[in-house]
Amino acid sequence: MDNITTKILKKKFIDFFKSKNHVQIDSASLVPDNDGSVLFTTAGMHPLVPYLLGKDHPQGTRLVDVQKCVRTNDIESVGDFSHLTFFEMLGNWSLGDYFKNEIVGYSYEFLTSPDYLNLPIDRLAVSVFAGNENSPKDEETYNRWKELGIKEENIYYLGKKENGKENNWWELGEVGPCGPDSEMFYITDREPCGPDCNPACDCGRFLEIWNDVFMGFVRKEEGAPIEPLKRKNIDTGMGLERTVCVLNGYKSVYEVDSLKPAIEILEKLSGLRYGLYDDIDKAMRIITDHLRTSTMILGDENPTTPSNIGRGYVLRRLIRRSINFARRLKIDATKLIEVVNFYIDFFKDTYPCLERNQSIIREEFAKEVKKFNNTISQGLKEFEKVTSDMTDVTINGAVAFRLYDTFGFPIELTVELAEEKGLKVNIDEYNQCYKEHQEKSRTSSAGMFKGGLAGTDYGYAKYHTATHLLLAALRKHFGEGVYQRGSNITLERMRFDFSFDRKLTPEEILMIENDVNTYISQAIPVVCEEMSLEEARESGAMGIFDNKYGDRVTVYTIGDVSKEICGGPHAQNTKDLGYFKIIKEESSSSGVRRIKAILTD
Repeated sequence: MDNITTKILKKKFIDFFKSKNHVQIDSASLVPDNDGSVLFTTAGMHPLVPYLLGKDHPQGTRLVDVQKCVRTNDIESVGDFSHLTFFEMLGNWSLGDYFKNEIVGYSYEFLTSPDYLNLPIDRLAVSVFAGNENSPKDEETYNRWKELGIKEENIYYLGKKENGKENNWWELGEVGPCGPDSEMFYITDREPCGPDCNPACDCGRFLEIWNDVFMGFVRKEEGAPIEPLKRKNIDTGMGLERTVCVLNGYKSVYEVDSLKPAIEILEKLSGLRYGLYDDIDKAMRIITDHLRTSTMILGDENPTTPSNIGRGYVLRRLIRRSINFARRLKIDATKLIEVVNFYIDFFKDTYPCLERNQSIIREEFAKEVKKFNNTISQGLKEFEKVTSDMTDVTINGAVAFRLYDTFGFPIELTVELAEEKGLKVNIDEYNQCYKEHQEKSRTSSAGMFKGGLAGTDYGYAKYHTATHLLLAALRKHFGEGVYQRGSNITLERMRFDFSFDRKLTPEEILMIENDVNTYISQAIPVVCEEMSLEEARESGAMGIFDNKYGDRVTVYTIGDVSKEICGGPHAQNTKDLGYFKIIKEESSSSGVRRIKAILTD
């Protein structure tokens, strides 16, 4: 087919499903809406979990979207031909509406129709679930693909795991909605790797394009057996960059239109050519990926700024890895802003928050570059101290990790400098220290749905409700220029970011705290109503995410204290919240303050 860009594929996908009576919804924030169990939105279905579990969506039962996502669990693989930390996921959804027969038909039509992707039928292969104790062999889907024209030899039964990889059973975590799926592949010109070559192989003959999940089950607790959902859903996922790569026959995702211009900027800045040397190519791909992800996180609806914990830590690591690899290419790190500017310009039409937050993006990026340059200087001094009187030729892994964890000194730089001195680094020990550090960081987010998006824990709902009361108190005392700028909730505490340009005094903190507790003591019912977006505006409801759910929204009213457009779970009455206590007030970013608070009995 003719060259297809990311923008063309997005438009084709959205237009196709609109023609099938789907309503387009906006991408949710990269920061999960009041969910403390994960740092970022990691999959297209993540923001829709409450609706997959049975809650009615204000926009109906047929939806389509392009969701921005960030995954950093395989960050060390970035730099190859396909791994990305930021990606866009195309998805369409049936919430208790159509099921297998219809979605397989839609998928086939979109892939093969001359009006859409126009792929030759003999180049398509599909896999279906082979069955297990939870769900039978999916003969229905097999027969549907065969009926539509897919060659029988190109339809494969695969189990939950094949060759050590997850295959035709989809689940986001140990707890939550799940079900069998059917995956679609493009058959390349590569020869089969053997008589049993199939889509579960790593030989490159089969390139995945799309995934239809038949979400009919749920696991409510870790280790518990799965149960049927009350209503069956369809959840599809098409990775935008990888699909454009496959459709155009590119060798890597870095040839797509949203990434290639960034590579060209790096060529100009470094004076080096991409495509000649593996180490240069890898460095350019890492910088290209990490700067795109950093731009998206900094410019999100709920901006995150670099720090040493949580999302801020991930962002700091991405920026600093970019700077470190730029150093290898002899690129002045301050010049990397040219790549950041490209991403703001390229994505601003799809994600207007990037243009609104462009000053935040540039200022925070420049500050982090300056900080890291200082860190490099400090780290070099520490490195020299560590190695000056070494009797061994190998640097202990714990020492290398301390350079990284305490001084922000990248392991790649430690290895590079060690080689210059004729030394080695015990990478296995370093990796073990790093793994232990990661495990400690995960302890507060052990399960995706433990009081998270599923909203089954009332403690989570109480904290969610408390954010509304806190915002009301802040606006009462500091005016209507105060808006929510982000929040993060766990079962133990809440964190709330708001627009304000100075530190609160101890007296002001106590005043805000007292107001929230007054609202709680008044035992005000929390009323939930569904209405049109226009009706919500006319009623005076607040909502910085007005377009998040389209034309119909959920409004929560707490007496005459608060009225907000919101999609999360809430307490039924303020009396259920307990005692509200502010434990910290600090800066979050330029013009944004952060309050951390707890609820006690």
